[in-house]
Amino acid sequence: MSKNTLRLLACGLVVTAFGATASAQQEHYTTEPSLAEQVGIVKAKQDKFNLFLNMNTSLDAAWDSENFNSLKFYARQLRIEAKGNITPWLSYRWRQRINRPNGSSGNIDNLPTSIDIAGIGVRPTENFSMFLGKQCAAYGGIEFDLNPIEIYEYSDMIEYMSNFLTGANFAYDFTPGQQLQFQVLDARNGSYESTYPGMYKKVEETKVPLVYTLNWNGTIVPDYWTTRWSYSYMSQSKDHNMMYVALGNHFDFGPVDGHFDWMYSNEGLNRKMIIKDLENVEYNSFVLKLNYHISDSWNIFGKGMYETASAGGTDKWFDGTKQRTALGYFAGVEYYPMEDGNLHFFLTYVGRNFKNNIDDTTASTNKLLCGFIYQLPMF
Repeated sequence: MSKNTLRLLACGLVVTAFGATASAQQEHYTTEPSLAEQVGIVKAKQDKFNLFLNMNTSLDAAWDSENFNSLKFYARQLRIEAKGNITPWLSYRWRQRINRPNGSSGNIDNLPTSIDIAGIGVRPTENFSMFLGKQCAAYGGIEFDLNPIEIYEYSDMIEYMSNFLTGANFAYDFTPGQQLQFQVLDARNGSYESTYPGMYKKVEETKVPLVYTLNWNGTIVPDYWTTRWSYSYMSQSKDHNMMYVALGNHFDFGPVDGHFDWMYSNEGLNRKMIIKDLENVEYNSFVLKLNYHISDSWNIFGKGMYETASAGGTDKWFDGTKQRTALGYFAGVEYYPMEDGNLHFFLTYVGRNFKNNIDDTTASTNKLLCGFIYQLPMF
């Protein structure tokens, strides 16, 4: 074979190899997602799954009018939460309290009370949505609707309520900033006997233990005054019912904002057992909180609560005799070191005073809390 022939053969092999390489490179780059596509894939994955750890932990000092009682570290709230959007019309949410027992034996929905939320959201249209599963009752009130980690201490009205129940919620946004919700849920978590231990042998159990709630989340003065108002009706037994009203109002005036909640419960069977009467009791609660945002990083606040418990009334509202009065007074400072405002450290004083109107006795408690609140994004 001549040298010219060898040269032609070598050139042909080089050209062939180059063509194959170019073809492979072209195939590679046409199938690999672009940078924009990769970002879109990551965002879609993040939108489908978000995981959070909700924490409220502090060093607590407690004393009463006579004695210093304790100094301890205390994990007030520890909840894990996952949520996301599977499609534009389908979402899910799950939140569970880690520092609470998980037993579900005897619960009518077969779920432990440690689970706050476990269900799916469905949005068939832009203005109409549903949430199906275990969820927070739409009782209304601004403080009631906040993330529990944000609360240093609840009012008695909220503290003794069953807030997380299983059922369905239907919401309709009829104008921007105006929403109506209708909700139907199980009226309790546990059995009839455990919910009304002093009365379950004396009254006949209802066959439809449900609670119905109509909730308005609205705007009265745009940017300044928003509302969470609700009316609820609960079937407790065959002949006993509970009616509950909550009028929550949030105000925002620049560096000063806050909320004022009024809550009233008329209970045929004593659901909260703050007082000992088993039938025909009323609970009334007022909560006012004000924040002053000194800067983006610092906030000071004050909070007051006034609550009463009455008994011996009828189905008429405000018809009972007052048996107990409770006062709460809070003050504190919060520091937000991060721009997103998620993590904050706090120093808070919580004072409570209780008066028994029957025997005219009083009691008081005091706490000083120093700790942090953080909804930690884990994924």
